[in-house]
Amino acid sequence: MKELPVSSRIIKSVFFHPDDGRLYIRFRNGEERLFTGVPEEAALAMVAASSPGQHYIEHIRTRFERVA
Repeated sequence: MKELPVSSRIIKSVFFHPDDGRLYIRFRNGEERLFTGVPEEAALAMVAASSPGQHYIEHIRTRFERVA
């Protein structure tokens, strides 16, 4: 699993495993979430967005399966 650099007011860190599409997000409030089946381009688009937190809300949270 590799860490993806992110600059966000609500997201502290992002880790992505390209082999199986696991996306791990740690929030600044202490919450942690794990999603599966995330394509690498979706993970990269989130961390590159002008607002990674808003991108997460609109494109990751509702689209991919949350397992933790």
